[in-house]
Order: sequence, then structure tokens, then C-alpha cells
Amino acid sequence: MNSVATLLVGVAIFVGILGIVIPVLPGAILSLAAILVWALEVQSPTGWTVLAAAVVLIGASQVVKYIVPERRLRESGVPRRSMFAGVVLGILGFFVIPVVGMFVGFPVGVYLAERHRLGSHDPAWASTKHALRATGLSILIEFIGTSLAAAVWLFAVLFLV
Repeated sequence: MNSVATLLVGVAIFVGILGIVIPVLPGAILSLAAILVWALEVQSPTGWTVLAAAVVLIGASQVVKYIVPERRLRESGVPRRSMFAGVVLGILGFFVIPVVGMFVGFPVGVYLAERHRLGSHDPAWASTKHALRATGLSILIEFIGTSLAAAVWLFAVLFLV
């Protein structure tokens, strides 16, 4: 594979990682797709091994990013419908206030749902903080899994291929 194509794959992986932190793009999927394109182009045992490692790392992070935060939310008493309200207002916010609206809409949606459910500010704010921590943990888990897959790819590109 020529160096320009490899560089483009690297850029796609990097954009995918950015897409995890700034949820506009399907980050992990984009990174995995870039590694797949690279493996198809390289057509070597190293390429297939790197692809397999990326599938395992990103796949595991996709599973864990739902299980761990969900358990923590359940333990803290934040219902799914409050998270759903946050997601809906986050999506709405994304279109009302481009780029940052999702970061404004999500906590507002969770807070409003929890305020309605619990009746006062203090417990609603505590639930909102739990929801934000769980969301942050989910992003961190996906970020780590995808970054590890990117590191495996980069190691292969620099030292093995």
C-alpha cells in the first residue's frame, strides 16, 4: 500500500476517534472501516491479524460501553426514560444550536425528566450528574477500545508491514 493511502487510512482512524469524543460521526465504526480497507489493501497475514485485533478491541468496547454505565445508572436509580429524554433533547439541541447543542440538550433533558419524576431540584440534579458520569464513562470506554485498535494498526504500519 502506498504511503498516501496509508496516510489517508490514518486520517480516517483519527477522525473516527474524534467522532467518539464529538459525537457527530460514528467514530468506532469509521476507524474499524478504515482498518478494514487497509487490511484489504495490504492482503497479508499481518493485515488480517491487525483487523482481527481491531474487531476484538472495538467490539469489546462496544459491548462494555453499554453494560458498565447501564449498571451504574440502575444502581443510582436513574430510569431509562430520563436518559431517553436526554437523548431526544440532545438530538434536538444539535439542530437548534449546531455542534454544542447536543452537549446542552442532553443534560437539560435528563434534568427536566428527573425534576418531573422526583419533584425537586436537588435529587433531580444528583440524578443528572449520575447520568452525565455514565455517559462520560461510556465515551471513555469506546475511546480506549478504538485508540487501542488504532495503536495496533500504527504499530503494524511502522514496524511490521
